[in-house]
Amino acid sequence: MKKGYVYLCGGGCGEADLITLRGMNALKNCDTVIYDSLIDEKLTDFAPENAEKICVGKRAGRHSEKQENINALLVEKALEGKCVVRLKGGDPLVFGRGGEEADALEKYGIAYEFIPGITSAVAVPELAGIPVTHRNVSRSFHVITGHTADDTLPDNMAEYAKLKGTLVFLMGLKNLPRIADGLMEKGRSPNTPAAVISNGGRKNQSVIKSVLSDISEKAKNAQAPAIIVVGETVSYDFITEKNITASLVGTRCFTEKLSKKLSPFGVKTEFPCELKIKEYSDAPALDNALKNISDHTVTVFTSANAVKIFFGRMKKLQIDIRKIGEMKFAVIGSGTAGALAEYGIGADIIPEKYTSADLGKKLAKVCGRSDNILIPRAEKGSKELTMPLDAAGIKYREIKIYDVCASEVMPCEITSDYLVFGSSSGVRNFFDCGYAVSDRTEIICIGDITAKAFEKISGRKCSVPETQDSDGIAKIILKREIL
Repeated sequence: MKKGYVYLCGGGCGEADLITLRGMNALKNCDTVIYDSLIDEKLTDFAPENAEKICVGKRAGRHSEKQENINALLVEKALEGKCVVRLKGGDPLVFGRGGEEADALEKYGIAYEFIPGITSAVAVPELAGIPVTHRNVSRSFHVITGHTADDTLPDNMAEYAKLKGTLVFLMGLKNLPRIADGLMEKGRSPNTPAAVISNGGRKNQSVIKSVLSDISEKAKNAQAPAIIVVGETVSYDFITEKNITASLVGTRCFTEKLSKKLSPFGVKTEFPCELKIKEYSDAPALDNALKNISDHTVTVFTSANAVKIFFGRMKKLQIDIRKIGEMKFAVIGSGTAGALAEYGIGADIIPEKYTSADLGKKLAKVCGRSDNILIPRAEKGSKELTMPLDAAGIKYREIKIYDVCASEVMPCEITSDYLVFGSSSGVRNFFDCGYAVSDRTEIICIGDITAKAFEKISGRKCSVPETQDSDGIAKIILKREIL
């Protein structure tokens, strides 16, 4: 069998759009992606749909695969003849152990190449407004790993303390007190500016600035991943825009759509509790309904996710779309209508107010007892949709085709200017995961049902947009802050 090829690729630091064009092209044409936890998982979406995706961890304080096992995995996949992208945070050769992986590939005669990535040592301070060099202030910078005990030994600290340039410590958050104390003991001034930057390059980036003597105390609650910057350039703050922040809770489809509406106006969006769609792969009720689709006269979609799953299942079952015939389609709002339009189908029924209750009332008004309505939707769909149908004696079949659950989370108190919920399931998952909300944060819920769920759990009031969709939410924030 012909040997495969391996790209040792840097994913850059922070968000997905910081990857290089060459790295993105490699992902688009690979068979297997072997990636670290520090990369933005959205990057794996660039890989083909049928590509194998393997997470090998590599994050401080959490389970990660041993390096020798990663090396063996790279060799194994390449020997299977696959094109492999080994996707690493930052740059593969800046404390990325890319050299060790190259050594392993060479032993088996496997061809490979490096694709550079933007290293956090330079980019993270830059994105936080801190230059690592500046004329007449710092003419050099030095990148040090703070992850191992050897790097914070007194002899090493003595050498670091003598350096006149900016010091950048990667993976050193756990050793911050040792680093700060060691530098001061070896002669660095206690008044030297210092910073700890957490989640650099991401929407939830946080920057803590102080001086060497008390940076450990100020940053005691900082979260990994983080880098430490020590030197006079920390005094600079090359960020001038108004710092408006909005934390968005919802599925990726919702948060990305809303983020694109806010980002051009300088609103920084964060995603503290991203929701993932868990499609029910074993859904005999849906399969049966699709095979007998002509038995139904109306299909109702309450989300873009339901649209995608519905037509994806039709394709998998190889059901001819022409069997839909004269069926009408009802949607809850403009976003769902847009998702339906991607399949070349226009929405026949859409309520003036984008809520489950109003959609139910609209259906009860335009449908009759001769109709047979199909409602494929989420596990915890609102009963307010079906209550008007029950009252009118209209026949319907409700099928649960997916559930919504929170992805990996790090519970904390949300202190952003706005906290936005795209669904009532988002509200439940947010509080079930242990998040809290500061008193200064304004809450916006996409609709009345979501607002009721939030107010019931928190006891706080929230705002609901006039048009209950991402456009309405963006309008509230931009009207108050920008326009």
